[in-house]
Amino acid sequence: MSDFNPKKLGAVDLDVNYCTMNGVDLDMDIYYPPSGGPWPALIFVHGGGWTEGDKSGVVFNPSQFGYLFASINYRMYPADRFPAMIEDVKCAVRYLRAHARHYNLDPDHIGLIGHSAGSHLVALAGLADKTAGWDVGPYLDYSSQVQAVIAVSGPSDLSQSFPAWVENLKEDVFGAEMLVKASPTSYARNDAPPFLIIHGDADPTVPVEQAYLLNAALAKAGSPAELLILQNAGHGLEPMSGQITPSIETTFQKAYEFLDRWLYFQGKIKPPQFALASLTRLRILARLLELKIFPPQPAR
Repeated sequence: MSDFNPKKLGAVDLDVNYCTMNGVDLDMDIYYPPSGGPWPALIFVHGGGWTEGDKSGVVFNPSQFGYLFASINYRMYPADRFPAMIEDVKCAVRYLRAHARHYNLDPDHIGLIGHSAGSHLVALAGLADKTAGWDVGPYLDYSSQVQAVIAVSGPSDLSQSFPAWVENLKEDVFGAEMLVKASPTSYARNDAPPFLIIHGDADPTVPVEQAYLLNAALAKAGSPAELLILQNAGHGLEPMSGQITPSIETTFQKAYEFLDRWLYFQGKIKPPQFALASLTRLRILARLLELKIFPPQPAR
């Protein structure tokens, strides 16, 4: 039986402590859907070269469309080196699963999404199991495995060449001895969660070849993966030399379709495969229409 407080519907809980690692308190912001539940959950991991960034930098937030959405902070260099970051991401997954009744979430359908360094971390968290040694801290009776991953503009094989300043960053954050172990491609397996890999072909920070390497590793392992390459898009999926193709709107739509296929509809009556994209579009349009007719009222 859920102990969820219905007054939280449509609300946001800021700075929720999800773990304390080596004396460092780690917080997440939790965005609640406006109705329903138990909901599938999606955790966002921000980028910033493993050295900067904050959970407040949210661009893609599906809470209005039936997902419990959490954005996390994690330990960063220079205060901490790898594997502190991946330990924190895995702890965030375990925390939500351990508190599923409190947050009215479906513990069997949790996904990850990240950009840049955050993309590297969500891919690694999705692929590396307990044998990697990164499940440490509290809630160890709960799994850190997830059911879907969206990786945007992220490194996947750190042993490959990057721009000079990224090479220096790799040495600082990981050290040469950790590059292979810290690479998501090292953990591709046939029972991995489904991946949606998004990358711009004009990315000057993380070469687009990194997306192809991850997709190839997953395909070789026999794991489901989708690759979406945006023409003329940079590291932040911004236009570099002309119009982006496919558009950002189409890319967001693809992301929602992916999440619905592997998270939202997995916990409910499963529609036929050919109808999934149309159902996602209808869900989004219905919610947008509802928001237009009945806009949220300011808190009193």
